[in-house]
Amino acid sequence: MTVAKIVAIVGILAMTAVLVHGFVVGDLGAEGAQLLAMPWGIVSLVDLYVGFALFSCWIAYRERSPWVAAVWIVLMMILGFWAGAVYTALALFTADGDPRRALLGHRADRG
Repeated sequence: MTVAKIVAIVGILAMTAVLVHGFVVGDLGAEGAQLLAMPWGIVSLVDLYVGFALFSCWIAYRERSPWVAAVWIVLMMILGFWAGAVYTALALFTADGDPRRALLGHRADRG
């Protein structure tokens, strides 16, 4: 699980850096319009949001509270895999070294 924790932390740091860069230097409106004008831009966005949806299913399955799950899913849809990396890091660091608990959350207690 140490490798997974490192990957999650590096992901958070890398994504934070590129998100800050994008918001400071980029123009989401103009660049987003260009992205949506390209077939592979559309493919990339559909691919990305299918990944968000699948990851969100894991969040919904893992969380005890539907409200907590809903908040994380909204964050996932807005902030992308930055939120996914934060969620994964929290899951790993709160699992006390138990991979089953990291993957299943409260469901790991069911045996």
